[in-house]
Amino acid sequence: MRTAVYNLAIPNDISNPLSCNLRFRPCHRFATQLACAVLGLVVAAPGADWSGPEQQLARKILAVTGPVSVTVAMENRSSLGRRESEIVQNGLRSALLVLGVRLVKNDQAAASVAITLSENVASYVWIARIRQGTQELAVAMVSVPRPESAAVPTHESVPLVLRKVSLWAQSDPILDVAVLEEGATPTRIAVLGGENVLLYRLQAGRWFLEQAMGIVHSRPWPRDLRGRLVPAKDHGFDVYLPGVTCRSTAGESLSIHCRDNDDPWPLVPAGLGGAVVVFPSATSASVTIPPVGAFFAPTRNFFTGVLTPGVGKFANVSRFYSAAFLPRENYLLWLFAGTDGHVHAVDGVSDQTTKLNWGSDLTSVKTSCGAGWQVLATSTDIGGGDWARAYEFPDRDPIAVTAAIDFTGAITALWTEAKGDTAIVVAKNRETGSYEAFRLAISCSQ
Repeated sequence: MRTAVYNLAIPNDISNPLSCNLRFRPCHRFATQLACAVLGLVVAAPGADWSGPEQQLARKILAVTGPVSVTVAMENRSSLGRRESEIVQNGLRSALLVLGVRLVKNDQAAASVAITLSENVASYVWIARIRQGTQELAVAMVSVPRPESAAVPTHESVPLVLRKVSLWAQSDPILDVAVLEEGATPTRIAVLGGENVLLYRLQAGRWFLEQAMGIVHSRPWPRDLRGRLVPAKDHGFDVYLPGVTCRSTAGESLSIHCRDNDDPWPLVPAGLGGAVVVFPSATSASVTIPPVGAFFAPTRNFFTGVLTPGVGKFANVSRFYSAAFLPRENYLLWLFAGTDGHVHAVDGVSDQTTKLNWGSDLTSVKTSCGAGWQVLATSTDIGGGDWARAYEFPDRDPIAVTAAIDFTGAITALWTEAKGDTAIVVAKNRETGSYEAFRLAISCSQ
């Protein structure tokens, strides 16, 4: 997620190091004033008292860094709501300032501190990763018991569970994986690479290569290659690559035929296209899911923004990396991870932009859990790895409904599977250098 444009996280404002404004002198006076202001906000805000663990973690950080200039980045990976997490983050900054730690910009810092608000089944867990000069990474941690009020499920809790199931791993790049046959578990899969499609069958608990089919293309691939593998009802599958599409034959032994063209890539899974969603309301409102496709730039790594069919009055949207949709009463809400660094919410009448803590990969799934539809979105951990999480949209603001799932490296692809209730995610493992494909599925309870 850091070596090519597509895989970079959409710019966000999560990691906002607190710094001294150059107009104020001396910096210490400004820091003291800021500490007082933040303390006032924390004291004035009702809710749980986080001051004890805030001070405890601040003291542990100070024990490593000493009273030096520090840049601080914070991220909420727990079920704490936005308001509570902001209170905690402000309290931690305040506790550091009171102890004499100076919060500055990156280029002025003697040490960097990345704080993650996480959790386990029993408690919240706050982790600080501390880097100082050439010293080894230091980690400080505190465990925070959940307040009694946190035991009551709310919109800001995480009532669902996002699980990942390993499908395949290899040293060569994986663009996509499709499950062609399965019982209790997948038994036959297709793996899409830049030059071939490989079929594997599970026998006696081991995967065996069943067939290899080469991909013919007349033009060189773009540097950051993307591809889509879509199972079909009347034949094996279709392959979508920049400026190229391939169609397989039917039957047990397959072959593929590829040709240069700019056909649109499907944005709606085959199992959901054309479906009618009925909402339990007095008017029995319903919405049909059209099989929307989008044109992919043949020499780049994003969609051009041209849709077929369009979304309401929009035949074109901003260029985007990925898309998700959510049924609403009488319309579909589309979310596009734009190349401009924003998530665009398009309802057919308006195009609203918002800046979320999301990367360039997002998609949606239809499940029997929660609201029935969830958006899967990715982002980059401040510690360096990527993660995926499920969200619901009661209105236009996302609510996290699962904890985040970590990946040891960069997520390179995320596509909804054909049935529409699960997704395939591909990540490059930064420790082994191999590519790993997983199935993401949502469970209704732990």
